[in-house]
Amino acid sequence: MTQTVHILVVDDEVNIRNALVTMLEKKGYQLYGAGTGEEALQHLEEVRMDLVITDLRMPGIGGMEFMHRLKEQWPDTEVVVMTAFGSIDTAVAAMRLGAYDYLTKPIDRERFPVVVEKALERHALAFENKQLRDRLATRARFDQLVGESEPMQRVYGLVEMVADSDVTVLLTGESGTGKELVARAIHHKSQKADGPFITLNCGALPDNLFESELFGYEKGAFTGALTTKAGRFELAHGGTLLLDEIGELSLKSQVDFLRVLETKEFRRLGGTKVVNVDTRIIAATNRNLAEAVKQGDFREDLFYRLNVVPIKLPPLRERGDDIPLLVETFLPEFCAQHRRAPKEVSREAMRLLRLYAWPGNIRQLRNLLERLVVTVREDMLQPQHLPEEIQASKEDIRTMVVTLGSPLEEIEKEVIRRTLSEVTNHREKVAKLLGISLRSLQYKIKEYGIRE
Repeated sequence: MTQTVHILVVDDEVNIRNALVTMLEKKGYQLYGAGTGEEALQHLEEVRMDLVITDLRMPGIGGMEFMHRLKEQWPDTEVVVMTAFGSIDTAVAAMRLGAYDYLTKPIDRERFPVVVEKALERHALAFENKQLRDRLATRARFDQLVGESEPMQRVYGLVEMVADSDVTVLLTGESGTGKELVARAIHHKSQKADGPFITLNCGALPDNLFESELFGYEKGAFTGALTTKAGRFELAHGGTLLLDEIGELSLKSQVDFLRVLETKEFRRLGGTKVVNVDTRIIAATNRNLAEAVKQGDFREDLFYRLNVVPIKLPPLRERGDDIPLLVETFLPEFCAQHRRAPKEVSREAMRLLRLYAWPGNIRQLRNLLERLVVTVREDMLQPQHLPEEIQASKEDIRTMVVTLGSPLEEIEKEVIRRTLSEVTNHREKVAKLLGISLRSLQYKIKEYGIRE
């Protein structure tokens, strides 16, 4: 959400101060003026400023003392200092204290708004990064899952509810949505957390290997079986077994698996001894199993046995609000892995990332970020660094995905929120675009608790 920008201009020369205030007010910022350092500190006590533009020669508190106190009490506030041409050394000293940039008097009317805009962009990026880091610190309870959007909150709620039981869980969702991470989160929050977490990719195994991989085999069971080997089911005893791509099992393998799923006992291939296991089963698929049942490709009894608690993972295009958090998670990981300097994503590039449809979901986003870390030399990732298909997503700025059956209030709230954040934060323009009065818009912003 775009927030109101608060800027404080500090200069004891009234004409200069008023001229700068007037110039910036035209850009829609909330402006404050102060003639002394003492007056400026009072403003800072009352309003959290995004940017302070201050002269260094003032009566009362000197410019450097004011800078020191400002940065000591409000370190996140950006500062641009103004100084006479012959006092550049003072401006450089102020920058050592934390000022972003300096302007020489008389102020260059063309350079002034550029410096202000860059200072505000740096402040916004720092603020967003801090928020993301704070949120990252709160997600440890869900292992490596990242996201705070409403669709992910529903997933977290189901994970909390099913984790403590041994109920079979069926994870569904498109490829790349993080089904294995959800399975691991369920395991780590369960009573079997101290036990093993074993995975088996059903789609990668032909029929003649599935049985031996799942149930194991005895020595001499077939040519090449030189020793006895425990299968994945047995290895997961006391823990959790994730059967990934369960929808790719052949009908024969489905019969073998259903029998074991119901009894929790089996025989190794070539063996006669019955093996009993205490293993929690989680299955995952990107297929529509209900449709596969109708088409005769998946057994109905196995489907219902697996589908005790279904958890559907949302595609990334339905959780765009999580993309900044995902980027904040993945970028440092890849920078460290490939020994690259820390990188950030510009606001415009982030906007494009949020608008893109992401057919490959989180896996596609991870791969893109790793590529950018390796191939882009600049520390700030810009729109031109992104693939053409993502740059083209700016054409979709006024589109959003609506889930059928969603409450109308939620849809209206999201339309208003996204129009304010992605189209314009000028309320009169937003009201006109939405076809309502300004008064109605203001009422709805307050009613829905939409923050600016």
